[in-house]
Amino acid sequence: MAKVHKPGERPRKTTASEEAKAAPKKALKEDKVEKIEIDEDDPLAEIKSLQKEEIATEAIPVSELKKARYEKQVPGEFDFDAFDSKGFGEGYSKDKKAEMEKMYSGTVTSVDTGEVVKGTVVGINDRDVILNIGFKSDGLVPLAEFKEMTNLKIGDVVDLFIEERENAMGQLVLSRRKAKLVKGWEYVQTALDKDEVIEGFVKRRTKGGLIVDVFGIEAFLPGSQIDVKPIRDFDIYVNKSIEVKVVKINYTNDNVVVSHKVLIEKDLEQQKAVILTNLEKGQVLEGVIKNMTNFGVFIDLGGVDGLLHITDISWGRINHPEEVLKLDQTVKVVVLDFDGDKKRISLGMKQLTPHPWDSLPAEIQIGSKVKGKIVNVADYGAFLELQPGVEGLIHVSEMSWSQHLRNPQDFMKVGDEVQAVVLTLDREERKMSLGIKQLTEDPWTRQDVLSKYAVGTKHKGIVRNLTNFGLFIELEEGIDGLVHVSDLSWTKKIKHPSEFVKVGETMDVQVLELDAANRRLALSHKHMEENPWDTFENIFTVGSVHKCTVINKNDKGAILELPYGIEGFCAAKNLAKEDNSKIEVGESLDFKVLEFSKDDRRIVLSHKAMWSAEDDKQAAAAKKKPVQQKSSIQSINQQTEKSTLGDLEALSALKEKMSGGSGESKSE
Repeated sequence: MAKVHKPGERPRKTTASEEAKAAPKKALKEDKVEKIEIDEDDPLAEIKSLQKEEIATEAIPVSELKKARYEKQVPGEFDFDAFDSKGFGEGYSKDKKAEMEKMYSGTVTSVDTGEVVKGTVVGINDRDVILNIGFKSDGLVPLAEFKEMTNLKIGDVVDLFIEERENAMGQLVLSRRKAKLVKGWEYVQTALDKDEVIEGFVKRRTKGGLIVDVFGIEAFLPGSQIDVKPIRDFDIYVNKSIEVKVVKINYTNDNVVVSHKVLIEKDLEQQKAVILTNLEKGQVLEGVIKNMTNFGVFIDLGGVDGLLHITDISWGRINHPEEVLKLDQTVKVVVLDFDGDKKRISLGMKQLTPHPWDSLPAEIQIGSKVKGKIVNVADYGAFLELQPGVEGLIHVSEMSWSQHLRNPQDFMKVGDEVQAVVLTLDREERKMSLGIKQLTEDPWTRQDVLSKYAVGTKHKGIVRNLTNFGLFIELEEGIDGLVHVSDLSWTKKIKHPSEFVKVGETMDVQVLELDAANRRLALSHKHMEENPWDTFENIFTVGSVHKCTVINKNDKGAILELPYGIEGFCAAKNLAKEDNSKIEVGESLDFKVLEFSKDDRRIVLSHKAMWSAEDDKQAAAAKKKPVQQKSSIQSINQQTEKSTLGDLEALSALKEKMSGGSGESKSE
């Protein structure tokens, strides 16, 4: 046999003696090869011949021999008809060959990697399950993949996934878990295509929904697809079976979305059609509360939603539906109304019970004293609940004898239990008005009112309200009086009472007028003091000068503050300064009184008269000049008269003397 040299190894030269020794052996082998004959009766004759040829032909590489053998064994390439009578298959007809081929094909199964096949359990040990799939060898699957099959036994048929036909150890590798996944995806796709209802098992809850096991695949069930009504607790579905429909498959992300809501909606559509067809006013239905708001609740009537308003829940007053109802509660309601399309349905619950007004005791009449609980307080009054569904209004004017209306919350609040008197009652209209002040005596009807509040009496009260024309003072509960704005001060001109006093302050007043029949009382604050204008008449005489402060100024003039807290007026023309500058508010200057009126309580002054005194003197002198001239003339005349008289006397004496002398002379 020729020696095969390794790569890089140099062949060794043979000697003549070695060749001589090998020559007889070689010849002997060639002789033996020529003598080989094939026994036609032996079916393995060809294989034996090939073995002998392989032994005999040492110069042919092993790889080529294997190749040649493989090519002969490849199905489809062997030609039985072309094989000579001395080859394999001698004595078999075509029918017999076909029968044998059929028998052979049924004994060995051809499988491919990634294929799902049926396998039979042939053995079970502590770790693995041995399965036969009809292949040349059995496969092993870990026992853990059969944990849900508690009664696994030999002979059971299961689905298996071909991972490898032959691993490195020559074993067939199978997987039941992967087979379940492959079959599961097939079932899921079929369920989606055929719109089939399938059953799943809720494994756990997740964010926004539930994880449902369908055919070994984890599918997502959104919370909005669980039911037609909002679900607040997902945990009640965990570890329970649920019927669903496949609505979406995403092979890219291996994501399956299922829905249970679509099953309910289908049933609800049928129920809805039946309900809407038979819907009538006054019909009593049963429904489940699916949503709750401040104004009412929405009730599911079986595919149709209706609104139960808060005012139709109970005959009594409630602030929120949750006080008497709760979510998912089953209730009976009556159909009150619905629109033409029956899309809006109004429901009522209290209408299923008798009206409380029908059971109101007959002894409750006008003038009766009743007791109840305040259920609501408004700006105009409060509502007193005598019994659930029976309420009466207590107007704010009926809460107190006071003429001054106050906030009802000053008297009572929600929840207070109070007693009242029935003022009006209408059982047909189911209306009632109540009063609280009637429980006490009217202060204006007391015997001592005329004497207690006689004209001239002085009192102290609380300012309750301010108006443009005056203010109201409460002397006692139910006795109010008006103080006019002109009766607030003797000295100040008040435009609004807020300039003088605030609400809630205490004020001393004197009664000016009393009218008990009409509940009227006129009061005055300034009469608590004597009228100072009697004194001012002698102080602020015309022409007197006083230092005044400008407190206000306008186009017509300025308001001045005089001593003793009184005010005066100066016309704009009389505000001029000597240096022609303007008088500003807050300045204190001397002013001269031009006019004083006690009856009108008015004082008119002038600053211009202070610096134009000369003109005033001249004007005054001009006014007084005739009088002075007259006096001068009179004095002159007197003097003249006196002198004239004196002179006349002297002259007369002289004349008399002269006349006497002449007389004497004449007599003589």
